[in-house]
Amino acid sequence: MTGAAALRALHHGRAPGDPLVLPGPWDAAAARAFAAAGFPALATPSAGIAASLGYRDGETPAGEMFAAIARITRAVDVPVTADVEDGYGLAPGELVERLLEAGAVGCNLEDGDRATGGLKDPERHADWLAEVRATAGDSLVINARVDVFVRKEAAARGDTSGRGAGADPERLAEEAVARGRRYAAAGADCVYPIAAPPRLLPRLAAGLGTPLNALAKPDGPSPHELGELGATRITFGPGLFRQALAAVEDIAERLRQA
Repeated sequence: MTGAAALRALHHGRAPGDPLVLPGPWDAAAARAFAAAGFPALATPSAGIAASLGYRDGETPAGEMFAAIARITRAVDVPVTADVEDGYGLAPGELVERLLEAGAVGCNLEDGDRATGGLKDPERHADWLAEVRATAGDSLVINARVDVFVRKEAAARGDTSGRGAGADPERLAEEAVARGRRYAAAGADCVYPIAAPPRLLPRLAAGLGTPLNALAKPDGPSPHELGELGATRITFGPGLFRQALAAVEDIAERLRQA
C-alpha cells in the first residue's frame, strides 16, 4: 500500500469518537517525536513552519516551504500530509510535482484568497481542485479547506457564492456545505471547514457526506469529543507549535531568573 493509500484508508471506517488525530510537526525533530509516540500519520501546519523559519503566516516562500516539508518527510516513516496554503500560485502540475518530490502524500488547499482577504469563487476553485486531482491521480489525499468561518467579513460582504451568507454561523454553515460538496465532487478526499463552531459539526458532517476535518484548540473540545460531534480527522493548525514555544519561553524565563 502506498503512503497516500494508507493515509486515505485512515479516513474511513472510523467509529464515532475515534477520529484520525494528526499532530502538526513544524520541523524534523517534532515529526520524529510525534511518530515515536505512535501517531499513524502527520499533518504539517503552514503557520507553524512559517514561524519556525522566521516568517509570518502566509509569507513563507514556496521553495522554503517545500524544503521544510521534505525535511519532515525524510525524518519519519509515517505518511505526511502538507499544508500548502492556496498552492502559491503554482499550476496544478507543478504543485503536484513539488509535493511528491517533497515526499508528501496529501495536502491542504484553501479557498481563502490571500491577495484580497476574501474568498475564491467556489466554482473556479472546484475546477482548479479537479485539475489537481486529475494530475495527482491517487497519489495525493486532498483536504479541501473551506475558509468561510475565518473570513467572516468577506462572507458578510457577500463575497462567497453570491448568496450573501453573512456572518451568521448558521448561514456560514450552509455556505460551507455548499462549497465543500463542490470540492468533494471535484475530487477532494476530505473537507476542512476551519474554525467551524463545534456545535455545527454534526450539521456539517451530515451535509457534506465526506470525511470532515475539525480544528482542535487548547481551550476547546478534545479530539475524542470532536469525533463524537462528527469529525473524522483532527488537526491542530499552529497550536502545537505555540504550546512548544510557550514551554521554551518558560525555560528562558527560568534561566534568566536563575
